Amino acid sequence: MKYADELTKAMDFLAEDSRTIFIGQAVEYPGTAMTNTLKNIPKNKLYEFPVADEMQLGISNGLTLNNLVPVSIFPRWNFLLLATNQLVNHLDKFHVMLQGKFKTKVIIRTSVGSQRPLHPQHQHIGDFTEAFKKVLSTVEIIRLEESSDILPSYKKALTREDGNSTILVEYGDYYNKK
Repeated sequence: MKYADELTKAMDFLAEDSRTIFIGQAVEYPGTAMTNTLKNIPKNKLYEFPVADEMQLGISNGLTLNNLVPVSIFPRWNFLLLATNQLVNHLDKFHVMLQGKFKTKVIIRTSVGSQRPLHPQHQHIGDFTEAFKKVLSTVEIIRLEESSDILPSYKKALTREDGNSTILVEYGDYYNKK
């Protein structure tokens, strides 16, 4: 299957779980290539957010403390940078701060922005995977380099029982290429 089709299949899989909700920019309304992968998700599971990335991840953190599994969508790594405080100082430390009493998880979906057919400039194509791997101690980062990686990786993120969250890194250039 094509990369984008596998992403749609993975989102459909996540939506089957009663605990999941999808939040972010261009989640309910068109705006990014990611929007198309949410076309089958029931509207009552889609929560459109303004461009307020730290607030979005902060709300995701609160939702997971209430036994929900937010799928928090940041269309580019560059946008997720703006939520670094919530990611590094809160989500990554929940396991330690809560002394393992709560099994929380947020599924963070982000992307290295597409450069073709139109280069969106450098503030949209960053890949900060390696830098964040050095900073995070409990949040796992998984690169989705092949179509065959997508569904198993999202399944792992949803079904993990270790109380850790997952960042899944997509590649915008693969949506129509692979």
